[in-house]
Amino acid sequence: MRVFLAAAVIALLAGPAYAQGQPSVPKYGDADKAKTPQEIETDKEAERAYHRSLGNIPDKGPSDPWGGVRSDSAPKPVAKAAPAKRTKTGNSAN
Repeated sequence: MRVFLAAAVIALLAGPAYAQGQPSVPKYGDADKAKTPQEIETDKEAERAYHRSLGNIPDKGPSDPWGGVRSDSAPKPVAKAAPAKRTKTGNSAN
């Protein structure tokens, strides 16, 4: 039983150590690999297609989402009507 436990511990420790040795992701500051002429041409064509697609987007004018709610002119002051006098009705016995 101890042999199996020791083998499991070694396998669990060896996995991450093996993964660290694989050169999969270039590190910061590493020089890029040299590209083949076909890869360079493919990149240039993709860049040209990108710029052509940007030209197909129509120019959009300034948007005002509250334009329909707001009026173009300044608000007019509203004259307040004098409140109507209230007459007392009934008994007022205090």
